This record gives sequence, C-alpha cells and structure tokens, in this order.
Amino acid sequence: MKDIKALTLDDVKRIAAAAEAEAVANGWAVSIAVCDAGGHPLWLQRMDAAPLMSAVVAPEKARTCVMTGKPSKAFEDMVNSGRYAALAMPVVPLEGGEPIVIDGNVIGAVGVSGVKAGEDAQVARAGLAAIAADLAEPARGAVRVQKA
Repeated sequence: MKDIKALTLDDVKRIAAAAEAEAVANGWAVSIAVCDAGGHPLWLQRMDAAPLMSAVVAPEKARTCVMTGKPSKAFEDMVNSGRYAALAMPVVPLEGGEPIVIDGNVIGAVGVSGVKAGEDAQVARAGLAAIAADLAEPARGAVRVQKA
C-alpha cells in the first residue's frame, strides 16, 4: 500500500491568498487556479478587471503541470525553440503554471493568467511559497496523507 499526499482546503486557501497578495502588490489583475493531483479544480478566482479569458487559461495551465510534472513554461520553451509538435499535445504552452511536488510526487498545481507570462509565473510561485515549509516537512503542515 502506498501513502499519497494530498492538498487540503487550508493549503489551497493559503496558496490562493499568497498568490492574490503578490498580484495586488504589483497592481496585476489575474485569475488564480489550483488543482489536485488528478487535474480537478480545487480553486478558481478571477480578480476584478482580470481578462475574461484568464479564468479559462489559468486552470488549464495548472492541469498542464499535473499531467506532465513540469512547469507550463517548459512547453512554451519547446514551441519557442521550434518544437511545434508540442502544440499537438493537450497542454497550454504558456508560462504561469507551476506543479506542487512533495516527495517526488505531483500533488497538484497552481495556474495563473492575466498579465505577462513571467508575471503570471511570479504570482504562481508566490502561491507555492505559502506552503513551501509544509512541502519540505509535511509532518508539520496541513498537507495530509491518504492511503492508496
């Protein structure tokens, strides 16, 4: 039997709050999405004045990270380097998605959309920083363990 770590609602709220705080501090209006290890949505918020499309793109960036275990920027880099076959994959090749990894396993992801790609990623990483200590020492944090 294998132990599987999973995000709690408290984790998700802390990620979203930290990401939102980063966006507000920079005057950015974005959408923030958090998904679980299956790519299912746990959180989606569109800040006032964020582009409508950002509420569609942010969850897809998060899902891209869960499906691949890589930041969504990896696929943007592929396309930008001429590897156009990446466009045929069911991923969003735009920076701004970051996987949440603990003990080598992807347990979820954060996706942000609404501003420049690097700024989206900055907001997503700020969200991850909110639970970084929990990821480093899961026994201290809210990340829970489920039996598979």
